[in-house]
Parts: sequence; C-alpha cells; structure tokens
Amino acid sequence: KDRHPGALVIVTTRRRSGALVDAKMRLLLLLVASIGISPCHSFLPGRVTPKIFVGDTRLEAEDGSSTTKNMGDNKAMSFLRKVGRVGGAANMDFADAMGLDESPSGGTKSSHHENGFQHVRKSKSAYIPCTTSGVIDDMSDGFPFTSSGTQWQGITDKVMGGVSNGSLTRETVDGKLANVLRGKVSLQNNGGFIQMAADLSLDPGVDPFVDASSFDGIELEVYNKGEESDNFNVHLRTPACQRQFSSYRSTFKLDANQWTTVRLPWDDFKGHGPGPDETEFVPTLRRIGIVSIGEAKDVSIAVSKVGFYNVI
Repeated sequence: KDRHPGALVIVTTRRRSGALVDAKMRLLLLLVASIGISPCHSFLPGRVTPKIFVGDTRLEAEDGSSTTKNMGDNKAMSFLRKVGRVGGAANMDFADAMGLDESPSGGTKSSHHENGFQHVRKSKSAYIPCTTSGVIDDMSDGFPFTSSGTQWQGITDKVMGGVSNGSLTRETVDGKLANVLRGKVSLQNNGGFIQMAADLSLDPGVDPFVDASSFDGIELEVYNKGEESDNFNVHLRTPACQRQFSSYRSTFKLDANQWTTVRLPWDDFKGHGPGPDETEFVPTLRRIGIVSIGEAKDVSIAVSKVGFYNVI
C-alpha cells in the first residue's frame, strides 16, 4: 500500500491449508467486475501503475510489464477473463460491431494501444472543453479518450446488413502519435462505411451539444496509409439530425504516405438525410466522425489531431 499510493489494495485471508481466496473474496471480485472497474489500466511512463493484489497474484497491464507470476487462479479471476475485464479479451477491434452511420450507440470502443492502456480517465474538471481550447483531440490522453474529455469509438454498417469491418488503434505513424482507422469497406447488402467517431460535449447530461460558432471550421492532421490518393469524409451531427443516418458531410482527398493538414470551412458541410436536407448548417455540434464511405476498398487512415480553426 505504501509503495503504491494510488493502488486499489485488497487484503485477503487464507486457510491454513494454503487454499486461495475465500468465497467472500470471490464475491467482492465479481462485484468489482459488475460495476465496471477494470484492473488492467496502466499509466503513462513514469507514473504509478494501478494494481490489484489478490493473495500472491499481481494483476498489471497486458503489455507484459509484470514480472510476478500468477500463483494460482480462481473462479472469480476466470470470470473476469471471460468477460474481458482481464487479459487479451480486453483488446478488441470492431470487426463485428454494428452501428448505423452516426449511430449514437451502434459502435464498440476499440481498446488497443501499441503500448497498452495508457491511463485511466481523468475527472471532468481536469479537461478543457473543446470549444474553449479549440482542440477536440491531440492524442495527449490515453486511448481511447480524447484530450477534451470524450471518447473515440468505431462504427460499421453491420446493423443495416452490411459486412464492412475495421479496427481503431493508437500508434506512432511517421513520428506522430495517431488514431489509425483500418478496415475493408464493402458495398454488399446496401452497406458501405467504417468510421471513428467521438461526441464533443464534456457533460452531455447537462447539454449534449457544443457551440462552435466562434470558429470557422474543422481542422485535421491526417495521413493516408494507402498506396494511392483516396477520399474521406468528416460527418457532423447537429440538433437538426433527427435520424441516425442524418448528418452534415464534407469530403476531402488525401495523397498517400504523407502528413497533411486539412481545413474544412463550415460552408463545405452539406446536409444529408431527414432534417439536414432542409435545414441550413449551424455549428451547434454533438458528434464528429471521420469516415470512409460509399466505395468498396481497403482503408488505412491515421489522425494525429482534430480540432477547430479560425482564419486570421
């Protein structure tokens, strides 16, 4: 406890026979799992790694940094592994995720960073809202969290019968830390998209929208990892987007294998679907999505920064 001031320490009792944790301990571990506490988050280099100590068992991040061996599993820990709270099941892509384009709940969160989980989410008060700083994400917080306090997720076309699939990871690309969206877009069964998306409000319970009217548009730092130039979209959702597939969209073209700064002024965003079709765009925003849509192809795009810009 003294060596790890930020750790969650669980003290257990053992029978004289050396048996593992008792039934009460197992119930406590199951309770930990049921309320969503994950024992597998590690901190950025130089910070303390939160751990759970169970008897002689030490649980750390899945990056191989632990040198203490498991001295005997138990049913509670097996359950944690089964549900993905511990072990490799916690690192998932969204190849089998289902979600409508701009779906509020259809995607699943990818949990992979090339160095493992970087740290737990900070409190809301530690974040600066994106419309104050102008930054939605500069990759300075641990994946999948944004530097403005929200969270990335991957979404595919599977709920509408499509077969597109993909993954969302945090990697270093040509010297820059970035989210990398990889996958295969298929037009089969009326599908045809994959995307990374993030909500923008730091406190959606108070107001799910942010007012970006003091800015002139969206700015991205992006890298097309494909073999040739390719088109991508940014999709924005506003109060006018009453249907899941409704959004305001802007398309940009990227040359291959180089970092590019892309600026998309508000005037470039055109309405798509019920609501936006007949409503002028106003930058009161709920969500941003970076999307590959409408063309069957392999996709690999890296994003190192997302934010707003002003013309000086």
